[in-house]
Parts: sequence; structure tokens; C-alpha cells
Amino acid sequence: MLRRLADQFEASSSVHVAANNIERDADWFLLKLQEEMGELTQAWNRLTGRGRAKGRSPEDMQRDLADEAADVLGHLLLFARHNDLDLAAAIERKWLFRPAEVPKS
Repeated sequence: MLRRLADQFEASSSVHVAANNIERDADWFLLKLQEEMGELTQAWNRLTGRGRAKGRSPEDMQRDLADEAADVLGHLLLFARHNDLDLAAAIERKWLFRPAEVPKS
């Protein structure tokens, strides 16, 4: 599942970088992830009253938070894909569960 999702992010990212003449070298993947993490932090600060709302409604700010979290996830998957990291195996190893197993509620 993670590989398929990473491939989808790669397809979208490739179109974006080609259209904007951006070179994705090894550093770009980590730097872009850091940039997106900063944007997620900014969205969190706005939503929690630690930053200026800039005219955004609470609903807008909640959507911004979700959008920025999606960007972080996408860029994390791009970073892992570029560096040939098996995140599914790492999740199983580090978190002691199999990603396909979902607890029953």
C-alpha cells in the first residue's frame, strides 16, 4: 500500500517539478520535507491561536492543517522512495505491528 501511494506521489511530483524546471537532487527530498513540516507547524499554530489567523475561518484552518499534513506524508514517501527505504518493513520493526492489521473497535 505504501509503495503504491509513493508511486502516486512520485507521478504527481514529477509533473510539478518538470513544469517548474525544478531539479530534484538528493538534498531536495529532505529539504522539501523540512519545508512542508514548517508549513504544517504554521498551520497548527494558526489553528491553536499561536499564530495570526490571517482572515482564515476555523474551518479553513482545519482544512489547511489537513492539507499540510498530506504534504508532509507525500514528501516523506517521496524521500523514502528516492532513498529506497522500505517503510512498511521499518514500521513493522519499529512499531511492532503489521501495517495491514487494524485493531477492531
